[in-house]
Amino acid sequence: QVQLVESGGGLVQAGDSLRLSCADSGRTFGRYAMGWFRQAPGKEREFVASITRGGVNTKYADSVKGRFTISRDNAKSTGYLQMDSLKPEDTAVYYCAAGPSTVAFDDWGQGTQVTVAS
Repeated sequence: QVQLVESGGGLVQAGDSLRLSCADSGRTFGRYAMGWFRQAPGKEREFVASITRGGVNTKYADSVKGRFTISRDNAKSTGYLQMDSLKPEDTAVYYCAAGPSTVAFDDWGQGTQVTVAS
C-alpha cells in the first residue's frame, strides 16, 4: 500500500546542508514508523535514522548524531531528513522506509542520491 518517493538529494560541498523528503502516496502514513537508510558505493546499506509513528522517539546512527535530524508531518504524509554539516563520507543513495515499527521496515522508496564533494 505504501508508495514512498524520496527527493531533495543533490551535489553539495562539505559543510553544506540538504533536506530530504519522503512522500507517501499509499496507505495512511501516520500509522507507520519511518526511517532513513543509505548505501554508498561498495558498501552495505546502513541505518541512518528512525522515528516512531507519532514522532515522539527518534534514533540516529552514531555517524550522523548531531548533524542529521529526522522528522515527519503525518498530515502531509511526508517524512524528512535534515542533513547538516555534510561530509564526503555521507555520500550515498538515501532511502526512505516505512513499517509497523522501527525494527520492521517493509516498504522502501527508490532512493535519492546525495553527493558531498570534499
